[in-house]
Amino acid sequence: MAAFPERVKNQAPLIHNITNYVTVNDCANILLACGGSPIMADDLQEAEEITSLCAGLNINIGTLNQRTIPAMLAAGKKANACGHPVLLDPVGAGASRLRTETAEKLLKEVRFTAIRGNISEIKALALGMGTTRGVDADSMDAVTDDTLDAAAAFTGAFARKTGAVVAVTGAVDMVTDGSDMYVIRNGHPMMRKVTGTGCMLSAMITAYLAANPGCPLDAVAAAVCAMGICGERAFSRLNPEEGNAAYRNHIIDAVYHMDGKTLEKGAEFRKYRLEADGTMALSEGEQP
Repeated sequence: MAAFPERVKNQAPLIHNITNYVTVNDCANILLACGGSPIMADDLQEAEEITSLCAGLNINIGTLNQRTIPAMLAAGKKANACGHPVLLDPVGAGASRLRTETAEKLLKEVRFTAIRGNISEIKALALGMGTTRGVDADSMDAVTDDTLDAAAAFTGAFARKTGAVVAVTGAVDMVTDGSDMYVIRNGHPMMRKVTGTGCMLSAMITAYLAANPGCPLDAVAAAVCAMGICGERAFSRLNPEEGNAAYRNHIIDAVYHMDGKTLEKGAEFRKYRLEADGTMALSEGEQP
Protein backbone atom coordinates (compact mmCIF):
# COMPACT_ATOMS: atom_id res chain seq x y z
CA MET A 1 0.00 0.00 0.00
CA ALA A 2 2.93 2.33 0.65
CA ALA A 3 3.63 2.92 -3.05
CA PHE A 4 0.28 4.47 -3.90
CA PRO A 5 0.60 7.94 -2.30
CA GLU A 6 4.24 8.16 -3.33
CA ARG A 7 3.32 7.67 -7.00
CA VAL A 8 0.81 10.53 -6.77
CA LYS A 9 3.49 12.84 -5.39
CA ASN A 10 6.05 11.73 -7.96
CA GLN A 11 3.73 12.05 -10.95
CA ALA A 12 1.59 15.05 -9.85
CA PRO A 13 -1.35 14.07 -12.09
CA LEU A 14 -3.53 16.88 -13.43
CA ILE A 15 -7.14 16.14 -12.51
CA HIS A 16 -10.13 17.72 -14.23
CA ASN A 17 -12.97 18.31 -11.79
CA ILE A 18 -16.53 19.08 -12.79
CA THR A 19 -17.71 19.37 -9.24
CA ASN A 20 -20.11 21.26 -7.02
CA TYR A 21 -19.58 24.85 -5.96
CA VAL A 22 -20.09 24.06 -2.26
CA THR A 23 -16.78 22.19 -2.02
CA VAL A 24 -14.83 23.14 -5.14
CA ASN A 25 -12.12 24.98 -3.17
CA ASP A 26 -11.65 22.06 -0.79
CA CYS A 27 -11.38 19.64 -3.71
CA ALA A 28 -8.67 21.80 -5.27
CA ASN A 29 -6.76 22.01 -2.00
CA ILE A 30 -6.99 18.29 -1.25
CA LEU A 31 -5.56 17.50 -4.68
CA LEU A 32 -2.67 19.88 -4.09
CA ALA A 33 -2.16 18.40 -0.62
CA CYS A 34 -1.96 14.80 -1.85
CA GLY A 35 0.47 15.74 -4.63
CA GLY A 36 -1.87 16.14 -7.58
CA SER A 37 -2.86 19.22 -9.52
CA PRO A 38 -6.45 20.47 -9.95
CA ILE A 39 -8.25 22.16 -12.80
CA MET A 40 -11.95 23.07 -12.74
CA ALA A 41 -13.74 23.57 -16.06
CA ASP A 42 -17.47 23.00 -16.43
CA ASP A 43 -18.36 24.91 -19.60
CA LEU A 44 -19.30 22.72 -22.56
CA GLN A 45 -17.12 24.79 -24.91
CA GLU A 46 -13.93 23.71 -23.15
CA ALA A 47 -14.82 20.55 -21.21
CA GLU A 48 -13.48 18.11 -23.80
CA GLU A 49 -10.35 20.15 -24.49
CA ILE A 50 -9.46 20.39 -20.81
CA THR A 51 -10.17 16.70 -20.26
CA SER A 52 -7.78 15.74 -23.03
CA LEU A 53 -4.98 17.59 -21.21
CA CYS A 54 -5.57 15.86 -17.89
CA ALA A 55 -4.71 12.47 -16.42
CA GLY A 56 -8.12 11.86 -14.82
CA LEU A 57 -11.67 13.20 -14.56
CA ASN A 58 -13.77 13.64 -11.41
CA ILE A 59 -17.53 14.19 -12.00
CA ASN A 60 -19.55 15.30 -8.97
CA ILE A 61 -23.29 16.04 -9.33
CA GLY A 62 -23.67 17.93 -6.06
CA THR A 63 -24.97 21.19 -7.55
CA LEU A 64 -26.49 20.11 -10.83
CA ASN A 65 -27.81 22.51 -13.44
CA GLN A 66 -28.83 22.27 -17.07
CA ARG A 67 -25.64 24.03 -18.19
CA THR A 68 -23.18 21.59 -16.65
CA ILE A 69 -24.87 18.26 -17.41
CA PRO A 70 -23.89 18.33 -21.13
CA ALA A 71 -20.34 19.24 -20.09
CA MET A 72 -20.20 16.22 -17.77
CA LEU A 73 -21.31 13.91 -20.56
CA ALA A 74 -18.91 15.40 -23.11
CA ALA A 75 -15.96 15.32 -20.72
CA GLY A 76 -16.74 11.75 -19.65
CA LYS A 77 -16.85 10.50 -23.23
CA LYS A 78 -13.63 12.35 -24.06
CA ALA A 79 -11.87 10.82 -21.04
CA ASN A 80 -13.03 7.38 -22.18
CA ALA A 81 -11.63 8.04 -25.65
CA CYS A 82 -8.31 9.14 -24.11
CA GLY A 83 -8.14 6.12 -21.82
CA HIS A 84 -8.19 8.26 -18.67
CA PRO A 85 -9.79 7.12 -15.40
CA VAL A 86 -13.19 8.66 -14.67
CA LEU A 87 -14.90 8.83 -11.28
CA LEU A 88 -18.57 9.50 -10.54
CA ASP A 89 -19.67 10.99 -7.22
CA PRO A 90 -23.51 10.75 -7.35
CA VAL A 91 -24.16 13.32 -4.61
CA GLY A 92 -27.79 13.24 -3.52
CA ALA A 93 -28.87 10.50 -5.94
CA GLY A 94 -32.29 9.39 -4.74
CA ALA A 95 -33.12 12.81 -3.29
CA SER A 96 -34.57 14.26 -6.49
CA ARG A 97 -35.56 13.05 -9.93
CA LEU A 98 -33.00 15.35 -11.60
CA ARG A 99 -30.10 13.94 -9.60
CA THR A 100 -31.13 10.32 -9.96
CA GLU A 101 -31.90 10.53 -13.69
CA THR A 102 -28.69 12.45 -14.39
CA ALA A 103 -26.59 9.87 -12.56
CA GLU A 104 -28.33 7.09 -14.47
CA LYS A 105 -27.73 8.87 -17.79
CA LEU A 106 -24.06 9.31 -16.96
CA LEU A 107 -23.77 5.63 -16.09
CA LYS A 108 -25.40 4.71 -19.39
CA GLU A 109 -23.24 6.93 -21.61
CA VAL A 110 -19.88 7.08 -19.80
CA ARG A 111 -17.65 4.19 -18.71
CA PHE A 112 -16.62 4.90 -15.13
CA THR A 113 -13.47 3.55 -13.50
CA ALA A 114 -14.88 4.19 -10.03
CA ILE A 115 -18.10 5.29 -8.35
CA ARG A 116 -17.95 6.72 -4.82
CA GLY A 117 -20.87 7.65 -2.65
CA ASN A 118 -22.61 7.04 0.64
CA ILE A 119 -24.75 3.95 1.08
CA SER A 120 -28.04 5.67 0.24
CA GLU A 121 -26.67 7.18 -2.98
CA ILE A 122 -25.26 3.86 -4.14
CA LYS A 123 -28.47 2.06 -3.19
CA ALA A 124 -30.49 4.60 -5.20
CA LEU A 125 -28.43 3.79 -8.29
CA ALA A 126 -28.17 0.05 -7.68
CA LEU A 127 -31.81 -0.54 -6.83
CA GLY A 128 -33.51 2.33 -8.62
CA MET A 129 -34.80 3.94 -5.44
CA GLY A 130 -33.46 5.70 -2.39
CA THR A 131 -34.08 7.24 1.00
CA THR A 132 -31.32 9.83 0.77
CA ARG A 133 -31.70 12.62 3.33
CA GLY A 134 -30.58 15.52 1.17
CA VAL A 135 -26.98 14.63 0.36
CA ASP A 136 -26.52 12.55 3.53
CA ALA A 137 -27.04 8.82 3.96
CA ASP A 138 -30.28 7.78 5.61
CA SER A 139 -29.76 6.19 9.02
CA MET A 140 -31.87 3.21 7.94
CA ASP A 141 -29.28 2.41 5.25
CA ALA A 142 -26.24 2.57 7.55
CA VAL A 143 -23.63 -0.15 7.05
CA THR A 144 -22.99 -1.94 10.33
CA ASP A 145 -21.57 -5.31 11.24
CA ASP A 146 -25.14 -6.66 11.19
CA THR A 147 -25.90 -5.34 7.68
CA LEU A 148 -22.42 -5.73 6.17
CA ASP A 149 -23.10 -9.00 4.31
CA ALA A 150 -26.26 -7.70 2.65
CA ALA A 151 -24.60 -4.38 1.75
CA ALA A 152 -21.61 -6.22 0.32
CA ALA A 153 -23.84 -8.42 -1.83
CA PHE A 154 -25.70 -5.59 -3.54
CA THR A 155 -22.58 -3.41 -3.81
CA GLY A 156 -20.70 -6.26 -5.46
CA ALA A 157 -23.57 -6.84 -7.86
CA PHE A 158 -23.62 -3.12 -8.74
CA ALA A 159 -19.87 -3.18 -9.40
CA ARG A 160 -20.26 -6.15 -11.73
CA LYS A 161 -23.16 -4.46 -13.53
CA THR A 162 -21.31 -1.17 -14.08
CA GLY A 163 -17.79 -2.54 -14.53
CA ALA A 164 -16.57 0.10 -12.06
CA VAL A 165 -14.88 -0.09 -8.69
CA VAL A 166 -17.61 0.92 -6.24
CA ALA A 167 -16.66 2.65 -2.98
CA VAL A 168 -19.35 3.00 -0.32
CA THR A 169 -18.07 5.32 2.39
CA GLY A 170 -19.42 5.91 5.87
CA ALA A 171 -18.73 4.59 9.36
CA VAL A 172 -17.62 1.36 7.65
CA ASP A 173 -16.20 1.70 4.14
CA MET A 174 -16.54 -0.90 1.39
CA VAL A 175 -14.52 -0.92 -1.84
CA THR A 176 -15.23 -3.61 -4.43
CA ASP A 177 -14.79 -4.51 -8.08
CA GLY A 178 -17.41 -7.25 -7.83
CA SER A 179 -14.87 -10.00 -7.25
CA ASP A 180 -12.92 -8.75 -4.23
CA MET A 181 -13.86 -6.35 -1.47
CA TYR A 182 -12.00 -4.24 1.04
CA VAL A 183 -13.80 -3.52 4.31
CA ILE A 184 -12.08 -0.46 5.79
CA ARG A 185 -12.46 0.87 9.32
CA ASN A 186 -10.42 4.06 9.28
CA GLY A 187 -11.87 7.52 9.91
CA HIS A 188 -13.47 9.51 12.71
CA PRO A 189 -17.13 10.46 13.42
CA MET A 190 -16.25 14.17 13.31
CA MET A 191 -15.68 13.88 9.57
CA ARG A 192 -19.47 14.07 9.28
CA LYS A 193 -19.32 17.59 10.74
CA VAL A 194 -17.35 18.92 7.77
CA THR A 195 -19.14 19.57 4.49
CA GLY A 196 -17.25 18.01 1.63
CA THR A 197 -15.07 15.27 3.08
CA GLY A 198 -16.70 12.89 0.60
CA CYS A 199 -16.17 15.30 -2.28
CA MET A 200 -12.54 15.74 -1.28
CA LEU A 201 -12.11 11.97 -1.14
CA SER A 202 -13.54 11.58 -4.64
CA ALA A 203 -11.02 14.09 -6.00
CA MET A 204 -8.19 12.30 -4.18
CA ILE A 205 -9.33 8.89 -5.44
CA THR A 206 -9.16 10.21 -9.00
CA ALA A 207 -5.54 11.26 -8.45
CA TYR A 208 -4.71 7.85 -7.00
CA LEU A 209 -6.33 6.16 -10.01
CA ALA A 210 -4.43 8.36 -12.45
CA ALA A 211 -1.07 7.72 -10.78
CA ASN A 212 -1.63 3.99 -10.28
CA PRO A 213 -2.99 2.59 -13.57
CA GLY A 214 -3.73 -1.10 -13.86
CA CYS A 215 -4.84 -1.62 -10.25
CA PRO A 216 -8.02 0.44 -9.76
CA LEU A 217 -9.41 -1.62 -6.86
CA ASP A 218 -6.25 -1.29 -4.83
CA ALA A 219 -5.79 2.39 -5.73
CA VAL A 220 -9.30 3.26 -4.55
CA ALA A 221 -8.85 1.26 -1.34
CA ALA A 222 -5.54 3.01 -0.65
CA ALA A 223 -7.11 6.46 -1.10
CA VAL A 224 -10.05 5.59 1.17
CA CYS A 225 -7.67 4.32 3.86
CA ALA A 226 -5.50 7.42 3.51
CA MET A 227 -8.43 9.80 3.93
CA GLY A 228 -9.68 7.88 6.96
CA ILE A 229 -6.27 7.98 8.60
CA CYS A 230 -6.10 11.73 7.95
CA GLY A 231 -9.47 12.13 9.67
CA GLU A 232 -8.08 10.32 12.72
CA ARG A 233 -4.86 12.30 12.77
CA ALA A 234 -6.71 15.59 12.31
CA PHE A 235 -8.93 14.89 15.33
CA SER A 236 -5.90 14.09 17.48
CA ARG A 237 -4.53 17.60 16.73
CA LEU A 238 -7.64 19.51 17.80
CA ASN A 239 -7.30 21.88 20.74
CA PRO A 240 -10.22 22.21 23.19
CA GLU A 241 -11.16 25.60 21.69
CA GLU A 242 -11.24 24.33 18.11
CA GLY A 243 -14.20 22.93 16.17
CA ASN A 244 -15.12 21.74 12.71
CA ALA A 245 -13.45 24.63 10.85
CA ALA A 246 -10.06 23.84 12.37
CA TYR A 247 -10.74 20.13 11.89
CA ARG A 248 -11.20 20.69 8.14
CA ASN A 249 -7.82 22.43 7.95
CA HIS A 250 -6.17 19.69 9.98
CA ILE A 251 -7.52 17.09 7.52
CA ILE A 252 -5.94 18.93 4.59
CA ASP A 253 -2.67 19.25 6.53
CA ALA A 254 -2.73 15.52 7.31
CA VAL A 255 -3.23 14.70 3.62
CA TYR A 256 -0.28 16.96 2.80
CA HIS A 257 1.92 14.95 5.19
CA MET A 258 0.56 11.52 4.22
CA ASP A 259 3.27 9.19 2.99
CA GLY A 260 3.63 5.52 2.27
CA LYS A 261 4.92 4.62 5.72
CA THR A 262 2.06 6.38 7.48
CA LEU A 263 -0.50 4.74 5.20
CA GLU A 264 1.00 1.29 5.63
CA LYS A 265 1.09 1.61 9.40
CA GLY A 266 -2.35 3.14 9.90
CA ALA A 267 -4.57 1.36 7.37
CA GLU A 268 -7.20 -0.82 9.03
CA PHE A 269 -8.85 -3.14 6.54
CA ARG A 270 -9.66 -6.71 5.69
CA LYS A 271 -9.86 -8.04 2.17
CA TYR A 272 -12.53 -10.52 1.15
CA ARG A 273 -13.39 -12.57 -1.90
CA LEU A 274 -17.01 -12.25 -3.03
CA GLU A 275 -18.52 -15.68 -3.62
CA ALA A 276 -21.13 -16.46 -6.29
CA ASP A 277 -23.89 -16.50 -3.67
CA GLY A 278 -22.97 -12.99 -2.50
CA THR A 279 -21.23 -14.05 0.72
CA MET A 280 -17.72 -12.89 1.67
CA ALA A 281 -14.74 -15.17 2.24
CA LEU A 282 -11.70 -13.69 3.95
CA SER A 283 -8.58 -13.43 1.77
CA GLU A 284 -5.77 -14.00 4.22
CA GLY A 285 -2.50 -12.15 3.88
CA GLU A 286 -3.48 -10.00 0.91
CA GLN A 287 -2.52 -6.34 0.88
CA PRO A 288 -3.43 -3.63 -1.65
